[in-house]
Amino acid sequence: MDRKQYCVKLSVQPSRGLMDEKFIVQVHNVPPGFQLTIHAFHKCDDGHSWEAFGHYTASAAGAVNVSEDPSLGGTYSGVEQMGLLWSLRPVPGSKPGLRMRKMNVQTPMEVSISVYQGHQTEGLVDQVPLTSVVVERWYIAPGVRRVPITEGGLTATLFLPSGPGPFPGVLDLWGGGGKLVEYRSALLASHGFASMALDYLTPKITIETKKIVDNQYFETAYRVLEQHPQVLGSRIAMLGLSLGTSVTLKLSVYSQVMKLRCAVCISGSHVQPPGGSLEQVLTCFRENAGKTRINEEGHIIWRDLLLPIPTDPTLKVDVGQLQCPLLLVVGEDDQNWPAPESAMDMKEMMEKAGNSHLLTVLSYPNAGHLIEPPYTPHARFSKFMTVDTRQKVMVLWGGETAAHSRAQEDAWRKTLIFLRENLYGGTNPGATSVSHL
Repeated sequence: MDRKQYCVKLSVQPSRGLMDEKFIVQVHNVPPGFQLTIHAFHKCDDGHSWEAFGHYTASAAGAVNVSEDPSLGGTYSGVEQMGLLWSLRPVPGSKPGLRMRKMNVQTPMEVSISVYQGHQTEGLVDQVPLTSVVVERWYIAPGVRRVPITEGGLTATLFLPSGPGPFPGVLDLWGGGGKLVEYRSALLASHGFASMALDYLTPKITIETKKIVDNQYFETAYRVLEQHPQVLGSRIAMLGLSLGTSVTLKLSVYSQVMKLRCAVCISGSHVQPPGGSLEQVLTCFRENAGKTRINEEGHIIWRDLLLPIPTDPTLKVDVGQLQCPLLLVVGEDDQNWPAPESAMDMKEMMEKAGNSHLLTVLSYPNAGHLIEPPYTPHARFSKFMTVDTRQKVMVLWGGETAAHSRAQEDAWRKTLIFLRENLYGGTNPGATSVSHL
C-alpha cells in the first residue's frame, strides 16, 4: 500500500472513558479489501506489557468498524467490539502467571491502538504502524472522591460519587490475596454508590499485632460507612468475592450490628466452621490442604477443599435465616472454589426455609473464578501469594477467555441493576431467578 496515496485514519470513541464503557474503533481510508491488523498495547502499573490484536479485511468503501466487522484471527475472532481489551495477554517472553490489576486508580489505563498492514501475529511493537491513537480507561469518574480511612483501626478507602449525596453504601471485600484493592470500589462510586474497599487480611492492625481480624473489624467498617454524612446509613450492601463471600454471608445472616439492604457474593461458598471467625475459616482451609490437586501444568486446584458440601447444617452459614436479597455470581468452570455446588446447596436451603424469593443466581458456563469488572483481561491461572505462608504458587482459576469475558460483562451489568433496585428502591427486591448465558 502506498502510504502517500492512502492517509489511513483511525478513530476510537470515546477516547477517554470508564473501564466498563464500550468504545468504537474505526479505520478509514484504506484500499478496498485491504488486510490489516488492529493492535492494542498496554504497559501496566507493574511494568509488564500486554497486547491484543485482531485481523480484519477492509470493506468496499475502504473501512473497518470493529463493532460490526469480524476479526478473522488474532487474540480474538468474530465480531467483538471490546476484544482489543478483554483479550489482552502478556507479550511473548513475559514471565508466566501474570494477572493485570490496576493498583493506582488515580491514573488511567493507557492503551495504544494501532493499525498495521497485513495479517500479522508477532513483532508488531517493533514496527512502525500506519496510524496509532492512545485511549484512556478510568476506574474513577470525574468528581469521584477518594478518601483513605484509618479510624477504628481500619485499613480502607472510601470512594464517594460526585454530587452532594447522600448515597447508598457498599462494603467491598476481595479475596484471599489480601492488600487494599480499590479499582472495583472506584468503579462502583462512578455509578453512584459510596463504596468502601476494605483490607481485612493484611491491614495495618494485623501487621502490627500479628493477629487476624475478628468480626468486630467488619462491623467497625460498617459503622464508619453507616455514620458517614454522605452515606444513607439505612441503605448499605456488602459485596464479596471468593474469601470475601465467606465473610459477607456470615455477617449478612448472623451480625447483630450489620443490617444490610442486600448482598452480592461472587465465586464463593457458605461452607465454614461453626462460629465462623476469619481465623477459623482459614484454619479450615489449612486442615483440608490434603485435598489440593495439581494439574499437568503444575497449577494448583483448590476447589475440592470445601467438597463435598456438608449435609451437617452446623458446617455452613444458615442462609435460610437470611432476610435481605442475595445475588450469587457463579463461574461454572471455577477451579478455585466450589461456587456452583455451593450455589445449588444455598438455593435448596433457602427453598426449604421459605426465603428463596430473596435469591438470584447468575451462573455462567465456561467462566472461571475471577469474575471482575468488564473487559478485565482473563487470567486462567496466575501467581498467587498465600497470606499465611507468604508462599508464591501458580493457581488455576479456570474459565475460557471469550466466555469468561462475556460473563464479566453480563454479571457486572446485572450487579449494578441489583444494587440500584435494592439500594435506591422502587422495585420488588430479590425476585428469584436463575440465568444461564
